[in-house]
Amino acid sequence: MASSNSTSNGLRHRYRYARYVGFPHSDTHHARHGQGPIGSPIGHHRWTLNLILSPFFTVFRFVYITIQKLIVLLFKPNPPPEYIQHPYGRIAVIGAGLTGISSAAHAISHGFEVVIYEASDRPGGIWSRENKSSGLQLNSLLYRFHPAVIWKETYPKKDEILDEIDKIWKEYRLKERTRLNTPVTKVKRLPRKSEDSNSNASFKSPSQWLINDGEDGPFDALIVTIGTCGDPMWVPFEGMPSNAGKVGIKEAEAGDQETDGVRKEHQDGDEEVSKSKLHNEAKKRRKHRKKAREAGEEPAPEDADDASDAKRSGFPGEEGTYKGPVLHSSQLDHATPELLSGKTVVVIGSGASAVEAVETALERGAKKAVVLAREDKWIIPRNMIFDTFLAAQPFGREMPLSFLWERLLKYWHYHGVEDLMPNKGIFSGTPVVNDEFLNHVRSGTCVYIRGDTLRLTPTCVRVKIREQVERGSPLGFGGGVRKRDLDVSGVVRDQLATEENNKGKGSAEDESSVEDINADVIILATGYKRPDASFLPSELFPEGYDASSCCSSLRMLTTTVFQRPNLYLQNFSTEDWSVLMTNSSYLNAIGTVGHFHIGIYTRILLTLLLDPRARPSPKDMKLWVDAIGFIKRGASGGALSFFTYMELTIWLLAFHILRPDRLRWLPFIMLGWGVRPDDFRLHSEA
Repeated sequence: MASSNSTSNGLRHRYRYARYVGFPHSDTHHARHGQGPIGSPIGHHRWTLNLILSPFFTVFRFVYITIQKLIVLLFKPNPPPEYIQHPYGRIAVIGAGLTGISSAAHAISHGFEVVIYEASDRPGGIWSRENKSSGLQLNSLLYRFHPAVIWKETYPKKDEILDEIDKIWKEYRLKERTRLNTPVTKVKRLPRKSEDSNSNASFKSPSQWLINDGEDGPFDALIVTIGTCGDPMWVPFEGMPSNAGKVGIKEAEAGDQETDGVRKEHQDGDEEVSKSKLHNEAKKRRKHRKKAREAGEEPAPEDADDASDAKRSGFPGEEGTYKGPVLHSSQLDHATPELLSGKTVVVIGSGASAVEAVETALERGAKKAVVLAREDKWIIPRNMIFDTFLAAQPFGREMPLSFLWERLLKYWHYHGVEDLMPNKGIFSGTPVVNDEFLNHVRSGTCVYIRGDTLRLTPTCVRVKIREQVERGSPLGFGGGVRKRDLDVSGVVRDQLATEENNKGKGSAEDESSVEDINADVIILATGYKRPDASFLPSELFPEGYDASSCCSSLRMLTTTVFQRPNLYLQNFSTEDWSVLMTNSSYLNAIGTVGHFHIGIYTRILLTLLLDPRARPSPKDMKLWVDAIGFIKRGASGGALSFFTYMELTIWLLAFHILRPDRLRWLPFIMLGWGVRPDDFRLHSEA
């Protein structure tokens, strides 16, 4: 049931500004977190419910595994023989993560030779670097990255996921075909002919490919599976300590040392940029006040903002660096109960990593959690039926009835915390899948603050607050503030009277408040850098079919701005179909990165290598990109930078329907049936 202060979504717009308010104090730590079967009513009810439903869980587990075994029986490709005598072609797979291992397993099981290049010392990709507590947020039936996978849990953790990846890696004889500790620094393209030539049938692919120094010989195709998450993103906030990321680690790992070195390298430069920026802003404010006086209006106080900006930016009165521990969300294994117990944890970020950080901190005994969100993310429930139907929207954009999904979420998932709902449509970005985070906000153990992080001080995080939501209610100036809950630094309290006096004067600077949030531990949930794909030749991604740019062929019809990735079927280079970038090019989606599309994309590539008649020309591939951009013009998420899983499935079906000469490959591409190693009929056809 929604609180009385949040009966309308309009409140989150009406209360644009907020005073930072601390957390309500509960009598016991266990009551706050609902821990233990007797510790709280919630804990008692959960314990009782689990006891009653335990027989159902046993039956469900049996049915769950039986369904997976049926999928294995119908769709699992046979492992390859020890040696493929006459491979249909050679494929280089760059990246040994979940997608790379699955793609290579599909290729080799259908008679293609593969070599996998991996920069680290083991397969697994981002999962090999995640926290032990990390796991799937989606039901694992929606994360069957290969037909041979059998999950034991509905929401498996990191170790089970890595075990399944290792199982596929070994069962399909990929271990001996993997080059570990071999980063790809250069890919050389050797065009076999002009792509527009009619002699296309005499070649397996438009180009040959050499990896690094070409030691493994030429390849007929590339599958680039470097993913979208590379090294942790360390935002060098002013006041960041030099030992950030090393708390709880006796000897820093080499990766941490490198990250810290990069951070220290840029810190001085970023500090100077920050000072210069604030100095320029102060000049603009003085100019604004001068114009106001010339116009006969009452200006804002002359030097108050300038002085406070100078103080907090490192001019005379520098406040130094943060004294507490700072971790990245990828280092939650080092956030031990000893480190977090009874502490106030401030999480900078608002995505899935931030939600995981809040859950982990509270589970390990943290007293409080504060989320500093620059932008809002939709949070949807961990419900397989709801998630599947949401991803089944076929248009990949906001539609007139999309508000029904948002209304359903408001009353089902966001009840009591409606003011956390983003004011953008749900079909415009990737949502977070979680059931517990909103409960923490409802209970008051987590406070959600919309604002911009300015810097770190010795004991606080300085934030330019736009709005704060506590217990589901936005707190505006005045009535929303309860003195007994205030948990801010003294310098902020000193500003209360000044800001109250300035309230209503119409100054642009009064639209938000700058506050210091007390922090015992800081967790940066700032995401990951996108992996570098500069090793690929630049001619594979011409202007208009790589990064954000206007589509030239439709410029007379529409002013739509296309955003990356402008690739054929969202994953193939428009210049050369022998380059496939599965799960390495998308930006936002509602769906899953680990499902049947991995095998389908791989088998499309195999089909193009086998059948010259099925191959698209560069002109055809660009036309497809242009057509999708025209159809989705005006979509808030972009034409190809946001899609739903149903939309992706429609694209893959249209690949066959719009070209009847490809229909004979439909069972193979969509189901994996029909192509086996060393079939001489396929050799003669290719």
